[in-house]
Amino acid sequence: MGRHKRLSDNWTKRAKEKGYAARSVFKLEELDGRFAILQKAQRVVDFGCAPGSWSRYVKKKKPKVTLVGIDIKPLPNYCGQFLHGSIADFPPQQIHEMLGGQADVVLSDMAPNTTGDRFGDHIRQLEIAQLAFERAIVLLKPNGSFIVKVFDGEDANQFVQTVRPYFTSTKRVKPKATRGRSVEFFLVCCGFKDTTDRST
Repeated sequence: MGRHKRLSDNWTKRAKEKGYAARSVFKLEELDGRFAILQKAQRVVDFGCAPGSWSRYVKKKKPKVTLVGIDIKPLPNYCGQFLHGSIADFPPQQIHEMLGGQADVVLSDMAPNTTGDRFGDHIRQLEIAQLAFERAIVLLKPNGSFIVKVFDGEDANQFVQTVRPYFTSTKRVKPKATRGRSVEFFLVCCGFKDTTDRST
């Protein structure tokens, strides 16, 4: 068994031991630890929330948070309010009403079913990330935070540059729990700017 495979198995084992459905929880845990994403969060939206590990982490960290999760896969016994479908199916007003206001944090760990065509997967994932970004900037309150998964590739930097003006800080991060051969990284965006201040 190769080193990367052993590390992957270790992350998966640890996740199950802690009661999480997927190893991806440790990615959010690391990002939250580094950037204090959830420190003051009261309203959180989780795009692509299945199998539920990120949402469960949010609820364990902030039990009183109002949480809305959206996924195309059904997710029985979800730990917040769940919407079954694409994020494009639900108007922002509906999500705001469920949250009771604007979101402090929008999370997106969404990705397409990969095909092995690295460039094609990259493009499809960027389309998903772009949709998540377009929804996030409508849902977020000023100074809110956005975390989105991105598959690295030739168009990734263009996406980063599109997002950057809307936040005071944007960082590309590859968490330790990411599989060794994975091309994914996370764009961690903090300090959402008010709509009257998007010129920089």
